[in-house]
Parts: sequence; structure tokens; C-alpha cells
Amino acid sequence: MKKDLEKIKKSALSAIDMVATPNALQDVRVQFLGRKGELTRLLKGLKDLDGEKRKAVGQAANFVKEEIEAALSARESALEKARFDAIAKEEWIDVTAPGSSCETGSVHLVTQTINKIVDIFASIGFSRVAAPEVEWDYYAFEALNMPKEHPARDDWETFFIDEGVSKKYGKQVLTPHTSNAQVRILEEHDVPLKVVNIGRVYRRQADASHVPMFHQVEGFCVGDNITIADLKGTVEYFLHSFFGQDRKIRYRPYDFRFTEPSFEIDIDCDVCSGTGDNCRVCKAGWVELAGAGLTHPHVLKAGGVDPDKYSAFAFGFGVERIAMMKGVSIPDMRMLYQNDLRFLKQF
Repeated sequence: MKKDLEKIKKSALSAIDMVATPNALQDVRVQFLGRKGELTRLLKGLKDLDGEKRKAVGQAANFVKEEIEAALSARESALEKARFDAIAKEEWIDVTAPGSSCETGSVHLVTQTINKIVDIFASIGFSRVAAPEVEWDYYAFEALNMPKEHPARDDWETFFIDEGVSKKYGKQVLTPHTSNAQVRILEEHDVPLKVVNIGRVYRRQADASHVPMFHQVEGFCVGDNITIADLKGTVEYFLHSFFGQDRKIRYRPYDFRFTEPSFEIDIDCDVCSGTGDNCRVCKAGWVELAGAGLTHPHVLKAGGVDPDKYSAFAFGFGVERIAMMKGVSIPDMRMLYQNDLRFLKQF
């Protein structure tokens, strides 16, 4: 039996030396030391030997097993070292070479514009507030003096949400303007007040100067004897602070249900320098930036404010439109949301 042990040892050590992969090494381990391995089968015959011979053969078998296990362990370490050496050779790094700098990003142009708008209005006492992006029909339309037959309240203009209808507030909508904040602010804050609400709004529009999702800044001021002069002074302070003193501004009478009198506010187009020549954005030299006016008494009443005691003004600017008119010559508003790094890295 000792001759058989020596034969198994030689076969095992020879097989181990020839192994080239960890899986093959495991196969050799099973072949010689597994439950049905060659050494295990030989040891099962010890029961047929007498006492002294069984002891001698058992000790010899243990020595053979230990030699095989040592050889397996050494081969496993050698294979692991060879694997790491190969990886190191492929992934060798010259620690003396100059480092490569990480590419740094920047704040999106729209966010940059919002931050500057907030800073300008903060300098004249306006606080920033927030209103829901998903709104009730009541706050988006009803409380703003819009009758049920108003065109803005149909499916061609506004994104309505099927679920969550309220008996008190009606359907839910993706808010079409930040004016939805006005009555909410009056319900939650004491007057007098000066606030701005900047948020995302949604409309069914898409062309060079419109996108379905954009941002608006809503200015709202309530106090004693608020007049058109207060509105114009605030608007012109903001526009000249943002665009510079030389930019041209004009007011056009308009009709908004939640302000009376109402105006649209235009600025000379920056894309075509106010000429209107072949300009896809303005077509006439002027770009509409905002709607504004003195807040309608019905809106103040909806917010629980006495219109005989207080008056107010409100305005709503398109943030993307402001960004387009700030010396960046963006010919199509949709470029802001195409995620083209070649475009975004300019800002």
C-alpha cells in the first residue's frame, strides 16, 4: 500500500505542476483529495489491515496528503501572482507622468438666470416663495377671475391630470403660469407684502420662442395705494439691472383676467439687435418678456384681502426668454433643453 501512496503522490505533484488555471487546480484537488478521490479511496482500505500496519500506512498517508495540500497551496499562490502580474502589466501607470485634470461642470444657463433674478429682486425687498407645480384648477384659473369658458381652460392650452378631482377645487393641472401663487400667498401671508415665485410651468407650445415646459418669475406686491407707477418702477429697475441701462422697453395694453389695467412688456430683440431682419425669434425687432398689471379686485377678494383697503400689482416674466435676450444670441429656445454639451459649455 505504501507503493500505492508513493504513486498517488507523484501523480498528484506532477498534475499540480502542469496546472495553468485556478479551475484546473480545483479539478486536481478533487481528483486526489475529494470524497471520491484517489487518496480517499486508498484510505478506505485501511480497515482491512492489522493494527501496526494500519498505523504505519495511516501516518504515511497523512504525510502524502500534507505534501499534496502544500503543493496545491503553493500552486494557487503562484497562479494568483501570475494573474496580478498580468493585470499590472496591462494597467501599468507611470506615476511620474503629469496628471489629467477632471472636467468640471457649470450651472445651467437657466439656473444662472434664476439666481441673478432672485438677487435683483431681493435687493429691493422681494422675498422668494414657492407654489405647487401640480395645481388645482381653482388656483390656476377660478381664483384668478377666469370664467369656465376661457380658452386657457381647455385641453388645447393646458395639461389636465385625470386623477385627483376635488369637489372644492376642481381638476388638477400642470400649472400653466406662476400666477397660481397669488391667491395661495394671500391665504398664507399677511399684507402688505412683496414676493417673487419662480417655478416650472407647462403649456402646449413649441417653436423657436416657446417650449412645452419653461420657467416663469411671478412678482406680486400688495400694499396701500399701489399704482401703475410702482409697477413700472419695479419692472424697469429689474430690466435695467439685468440687461443694462441702454436696453429699450415698451408697454402694450393687453387683456389679462387677473389684472386691470393690463400690459405686455417688450424688450428690443438681442438676437437681431432690434432690426427684425429674418429673425425667427422676434420677427419685428421686439420680444415679449412679460405680462403685467394692477391686480384685479376679484383676485384680492379670493385671497381674503379687501380691495377697498389694499391694491396690488403683478407681473410674470419668462426666464428662458430673459436668458435669450442677455447677449447670448440663442436663435431657438429649444436649444436650452437639448443637452448638447457643445452648446451648454458656452455658459
